[in-house]
Amino acid sequence: MSSSISSSDPWKRFFRTIAGAAAIGAGALYLFVVLVDPFDILPLSPPLNRVPVASNQRYSYPTIARSQKFDSAVFGTSSSRLLRPAVLNPAFDARFANLAMNDATVYEQTQLFGVFARAHPAPKALIVGLDYCWCVTGPDYQQLTFRSFPQWMYRKNLWAGYGEMFNLYAIQSAGQLFGILIGIKKPDQGLDGYTSFVPPDDTYDRTRAQLHLTTSIPAVPVGTRSGPPSTWEYPTMAPLRAMLTGMPASASKVLFFVPYNRHMLTEPGTEAQAVWDECRRHVVDLAKTVPQTLVIDFMFHNPITDNDDNYWDGVHYRIGVGDRLAHDFAAAERGEVSADYRVLWPPASK
Repeated sequence: MSSSISSSDPWKRFFRTIAGAAAIGAGALYLFVVLVDPFDILPLSPPLNRVPVASNQRYSYPTIARSQKFDSAVFGTSSSRLLRPAVLNPAFDARFANLAMNDATVYEQTQLFGVFARAHPAPKALIVGLDYCWCVTGPDYQQLTFRSFPQWMYRKNLWAGYGEMFNLYAIQSAGQLFGILIGIKKPDQGLDGYTSFVPPDDTYDRTRAQLHLTTSIPAVPVGTRSGPPSTWEYPTMAPLRAMLTGMPASASKVLFFVPYNRHMLTEPGTEAQAVWDECRRHVVDLAKTVPQTLVIDFMFHNPITDNDDNYWDGVHYRIGVGDRLAHDFAAAERGEVSADYRVLWPPASK
């Protein structure tokens, strides 16, 4: 009996050694992650020249939304991500962050807006790109996608983040940021949220783009509908109202229906077109109640949407079009008329 116990002691020591080494390694790895702080959000982070590294913007944008470097912001999906702050800033005399996220739901956009609004009690301008997710019908709308959404980053108590940093995504992001900090990797995302996710414009391939465009189909918001259009429910109008009323009355508020390519536009007289038209009406009715709100429509046949050379695919335009939109926003605010857009609200002065 005693010899059996004795013979097992080396194994016990071996497993204790392995367990101890694993614990020390895990602790060191955790310490590395929280010191690097790849999302630049932990309360006790050492001062480092961090840049956004997360491929999922839902992890990078809360910190940008809190930054006092900005006094204005863009919200939306990828159809608004190519609006460059460098062009918007002089057009609005503001300092913009582009906080539009790939495939962002209305819930995700409003959560991010809440972060921005709490950090900026006196912002100058708000731009919201309205696409299919803002015009769904029925009693409710989708809140999340298959992409991870870190709820803790959007709350006031960021100390909870110390319990959220020991996972593969945080470790991977910490490694990427560390590579940038020591100079062996170049940053590939903008400090103001803007990052071009389309190929370089000088590599534009008209034939390939045309293939994407001709396989595009009209974009129709999802949802349940019955009865005449005037009775349809648009559940996203409540969160949109909350965003607008969360801004000071003096702040500029621009709501724009994004410029889908002509292949994605719906046909007049169809239910699909009625969904969009009724959504426009709801947005205008909302804008009428909020000071300094401009509603611009680019989602119709116009010089932008009818020119296929402006697009990589049915949703994503080229960078030059994003710059053109920025100038169009400012022109519309000045009351100027253009074939590019229709001002839905306020009515033109006579």
